[in-house]
Amino acid sequence: MEEKEVVRSLAALAHGLRLQVFRALVVAGHRGMTPGVMSEGSGIPPATLSFHLKELMNAGLVTQERQGRNLVYRASFDHMNELLGYLTANCCQGEACLDEAAAACKC
Repeated sequence: MEEKEVVRSLAALAHGLRLQVFRALVVAGHRGMTPGVMSEGSGIPPATLSFHLKELMNAGLVTQERQGRNLVYRASFDHMNELLGYLTANCCQGEACLDEAAAACKC
């Protein structure tokens, strides 16, 4: 993943509503959600939701698929995993990042 893509993805997630929408799509998994379901569940007005979904799509974090008359949005898990991989590459110079007590914490 190129640094430019990483910056675009992180910038998209740096907005509270977009982060909320993205996390909801991650929870929904591969079945995704329609804008109507997202709007009802989050209380985000449809026009606002549409704007934020467009921004997430432009960043590569969300995909859109037409199913009949509905649009279904899904988190782009491949893109998310690439972003996480970029952020954690060469973490802690090959050493364990957490001690055993911190790793065992179910926080």
